[in-house]
Amino acid sequence: MIEAIVSDLGNVLLRFDNSVFYRAISRIAGRPEADIEAAVGRNLDLLTLFEKGAVSPIDFYRNAGDILEITAGYEEFFAAYCEGVFTPVPSVLDLFRRLKRRYRMILLSNTDVIRWTHIKTKFPEVLLFDDYVLSFDVGAMKPQLEIYLEAIRAGGAAPERTVFIDDMPANVAGAERAGMKGILCESGADPEPKLRALGVDF
Repeated sequence: MIEAIVSDLGNVLLRFDNSVFYRAISRIAGRPEADIEAAVGRNLDLLTLFEKGAVSPIDFYRNAGDILEITAGYEEFFAAYCEGVFTPVPSVLDLFRRLKRRYRMILLSNTDVIRWTHIKTKFPEVLLFDDYVLSFDVGAMKPQLEIYLEAIRAGGAAPERTVFIDDMPANVAGAERAGMKGILCESGADPEPKLRALGVDF
Protein backbone atom coordinates (compact mmCIF):
# COMPACT_ATOMS: atom_id res chain seq x y z
CA MET A 1 0.00 0.00 0.00
CA ILE A 2 1.44 3.36 -1.07
CA GLU A 3 1.43 6.08 1.60
CA ALA A 4 3.77 8.79 0.25
CA ILE A 5 4.69 10.16 -3.18
CA VAL A 6 8.01 11.85 -3.88
CA SER A 7 8.49 13.75 -7.13
CA ASP A 8 11.25 15.46 -9.03
CA LEU A 9 10.64 19.03 -10.24
CA GLY A 10 12.42 19.57 -13.58
CA ASN A 11 10.82 17.81 -16.55
CA VAL A 12 8.08 16.41 -14.34
CA LEU A 13 6.21 19.43 -12.95
CA LEU A 14 8.16 22.07 -14.86
CA ARG A 15 9.74 21.48 -18.25
CA PHE A 16 13.40 22.44 -18.09
CA ASP A 17 15.35 23.82 -21.06
CA ASN A 18 18.87 25.06 -20.29
CA SER A 19 19.36 26.06 -23.94
CA VAL A 20 17.36 29.20 -23.06
CA PHE A 21 20.20 30.13 -20.69
CA TYR A 22 22.83 29.35 -23.33
CA ARG A 23 21.08 31.62 -25.86
CA ALA A 24 20.80 34.47 -23.37
CA ILE A 25 24.49 34.25 -22.45
CA SER A 26 25.40 33.95 -26.14
CA ARG A 27 23.73 37.31 -26.75
CA ILE A 28 25.49 38.90 -23.78
CA ALA A 29 28.90 37.46 -24.71
CA GLY A 30 28.60 37.92 -28.46
CA ARG A 31 29.74 34.32 -28.94
CA PRO A 32 28.04 31.28 -30.54
CA GLU A 33 25.57 29.39 -28.38
CA ALA A 34 27.53 26.18 -29.01
CA ASP A 35 30.60 27.76 -27.40
CA ILE A 36 28.59 28.65 -24.29
CA GLU A 37 27.10 25.16 -24.02
CA ALA A 38 30.55 23.60 -24.43
CA ALA A 39 32.03 25.85 -21.73
CA VAL A 40 29.24 24.87 -19.33
CA GLY A 41 29.77 21.20 -20.16
CA ARG A 42 33.45 21.43 -19.32
CA ASN A 43 32.70 22.98 -15.93
CA LEU A 44 29.78 21.00 -14.54
CA ASP A 45 31.67 20.63 -11.26
CA LEU A 46 30.90 24.29 -10.50
CA LEU A 47 27.17 23.72 -11.04
CA THR A 48 27.30 20.58 -8.89
CA LEU A 49 28.87 22.53 -6.03
CA PHE A 50 26.24 25.28 -6.41
CA GLU A 51 23.40 22.75 -6.37
CA LYS A 52 24.89 21.17 -3.24
CA GLY A 53 24.97 24.55 -1.51
CA ALA A 54 28.78 24.44 -1.32
CA VAL A 55 29.23 27.62 -3.41
CA SER A 56 27.45 30.90 -2.65
CA PRO A 57 25.50 32.76 -5.35
CA ILE A 58 28.12 35.51 -5.52
CA ASP A 59 30.95 33.00 -5.93
CA PHE A 60 28.97 31.08 -8.55
CA TYR A 61 28.37 34.33 -10.44
CA ARG A 62 32.04 35.30 -10.34
CA ASN A 63 33.31 31.86 -11.38
CA ALA A 64 30.69 31.49 -14.11
CA GLY A 65 31.60 34.94 -15.43
CA ASP A 66 35.23 33.88 -15.76
CA ILE A 67 34.31 30.57 -17.40
CA LEU A 68 31.86 32.15 -19.87
CA GLU A 69 34.05 35.21 -20.46
CA ILE A 70 31.30 37.72 -19.74
CA THR A 71 31.12 40.89 -17.69
CA ALA A 72 27.36 40.92 -17.09
CA GLY A 73 26.22 42.31 -13.75
CA TYR A 74 24.92 40.02 -11.02
CA GLU A 75 21.23 40.72 -11.74
CA GLU A 76 21.66 40.44 -15.51
CA PHE A 77 23.50 37.15 -15.20
CA PHE A 78 20.96 35.51 -12.91
CA ALA A 79 18.06 36.81 -15.03
CA ALA A 80 19.65 34.97 -17.97
CA TYR A 81 20.18 31.93 -15.73
CA CYS A 82 16.49 31.70 -14.76
CA GLU A 83 14.10 33.50 -17.11
CA GLY A 84 12.32 31.25 -19.58
CA VAL A 85 14.19 28.12 -18.54
CA PHE A 86 11.11 26.56 -16.86
CA THR A 87 7.54 26.13 -18.10
CA PRO A 88 4.74 24.42 -16.15
CA VAL A 89 3.19 21.06 -17.08
CA PRO A 90 -0.47 21.78 -16.15
CA SER A 91 -1.66 18.17 -16.46
CA VAL A 92 0.88 16.94 -13.90
CA LEU A 93 0.13 19.83 -11.56
CA ASP A 94 -3.56 18.91 -11.72
CA LEU A 95 -2.73 15.26 -11.09
CA PHE A 96 -0.65 16.10 -8.03
CA ARG A 97 -3.39 18.29 -6.60
CA ARG A 98 -5.69 15.27 -6.79
CA LEU A 99 -3.10 13.02 -5.15
CA LYS A 100 -2.52 15.50 -2.34
CA ARG A 101 -6.00 14.76 -1.02
CA ARG A 102 -4.95 11.16 -0.26
CA TYR A 103 -1.15 11.05 0.07
CA ARG A 104 1.71 12.88 1.70
CA MET A 105 3.54 14.64 -1.14
CA ILE A 106 7.28 15.46 -1.12
CA LEU A 107 9.27 17.41 -3.70
CA LEU A 108 12.82 16.15 -4.25
CA SER A 109 14.98 18.28 -6.54
CA ASN A 110 18.56 18.88 -7.54
CA THR A 111 18.51 22.66 -7.62
CA ASP A 112 20.23 25.77 -6.32
CA VAL A 113 19.00 28.61 -4.16
CA ILE A 114 18.71 31.09 -7.06
CA ARG A 115 16.63 28.93 -9.36
CA TRP A 116 14.50 27.70 -6.45
CA THR A 117 13.78 31.29 -5.39
CA HIS A 118 12.85 32.13 -8.99
CA ILE A 119 10.54 29.11 -9.22
CA LYS A 120 8.76 29.95 -5.96
CA THR A 121 8.14 33.49 -7.21
CA LYS A 122 7.28 32.70 -10.83
CA PHE A 123 5.36 29.45 -10.35
CA PRO A 124 3.72 29.46 -6.89
CA GLU A 125 1.34 26.76 -8.14
CA VAL A 126 4.12 24.19 -7.65
CA LEU A 127 4.19 24.89 -3.90
CA LEU A 128 1.59 22.20 -3.21
CA PHE A 129 3.84 19.74 -1.40
CA ASP A 130 3.93 18.82 2.28
CA ASP A 131 7.72 19.06 2.40
CA TYR A 132 10.65 20.02 0.14
CA VAL A 133 13.93 18.13 -0.04
CA LEU A 134 16.32 20.32 -2.04
CA SER A 135 19.92 19.49 -2.86
CA PHE A 136 21.29 22.86 -1.80
CA ASP A 137 19.69 22.39 1.64
CA VAL A 138 20.69 18.74 2.07
CA GLY A 139 24.24 19.03 0.70
CA ALA A 140 23.70 15.96 -1.49
CA MET A 141 22.25 15.33 -4.94
CA LYS A 142 20.40 12.57 -6.71
CA PRO A 143 21.44 9.82 -7.21
CA GLN A 144 23.32 9.97 -3.88
CA LEU A 145 21.71 7.80 -1.20
CA GLU A 146 21.61 10.56 1.42
CA ILE A 147 19.08 12.70 -0.41
CA TYR A 148 16.67 9.78 -0.93
CA LEU A 149 16.86 8.88 2.74
CA GLU A 150 15.96 12.47 3.59
CA ALA A 151 12.96 12.29 1.23
CA ILE A 152 11.82 9.03 2.81
CA ARG A 153 12.09 10.61 6.25
CA ALA A 154 10.07 13.63 5.06
CA GLY A 155 7.41 11.35 3.58
CA GLY A 156 6.95 9.54 6.88
CA ALA A 157 6.35 6.15 5.23
CA ALA A 158 8.46 3.03 4.83
CA PRO A 159 10.54 3.06 1.64
CA GLU A 160 8.51 0.25 0.09
CA ARG A 161 5.36 2.33 0.67
CA THR A 162 6.91 5.38 -1.05
CA VAL A 163 6.81 6.13 -4.78
CA PHE A 164 9.47 8.26 -6.48
CA ILE A 165 8.92 9.96 -9.87
CA ASP A 166 11.77 11.34 -11.98
CA ASP A 167 12.65 11.89 -15.64
CA MET A 168 16.18 10.44 -15.40
CA PRO A 169 16.84 6.69 -15.26
CA ALA A 170 19.87 7.09 -12.98
CA ASN A 171 17.78 8.99 -10.43
CA VAL A 172 14.99 6.41 -10.51
CA ALA A 173 17.59 3.67 -10.03
CA GLY A 174 18.98 5.54 -7.03
CA ALA A 175 15.53 5.70 -5.45
CA GLU A 176 15.03 2.00 -6.01
CA ARG A 177 18.37 1.27 -4.32
CA ALA A 178 17.03 3.22 -1.33
CA GLY A 179 14.00 0.90 -1.29
CA MET A 180 11.44 3.15 -2.97
CA LYS A 181 9.24 2.20 -5.90
CA GLY A 182 10.50 4.15 -8.91
CA ILE A 183 8.60 5.62 -11.85
CA LEU A 184 10.41 6.98 -14.91
CA CYS A 185 8.39 9.92 -16.25
CA GLU A 186 10.00 11.44 -19.32
CA SER A 187 9.49 15.12 -19.99
CA GLY A 188 5.81 16.02 -20.30
CA ALA A 189 4.65 12.42 -19.87
CA ASP A 190 1.60 11.52 -17.79
CA PRO A 191 2.65 9.47 -14.73
CA GLU A 192 -0.92 8.45 -13.86
CA PRO A 193 -0.94 5.03 -15.60
CA LYS A 194 2.29 3.97 -13.85
CA LEU A 195 1.00 5.27 -10.51
CA ARG A 196 -2.22 3.27 -10.92
CA ALA A 197 -0.17 0.17 -11.75
CA LEU A 198 1.50 0.52 -8.33
CA GLY A 199 -1.89 0.70 -6.61
CA VAL A 200 -2.05 4.47 -6.11
CA ASP A 201 -5.67 5.45 -5.50
CA PHE A 202 -7.12 8.48 -7.24
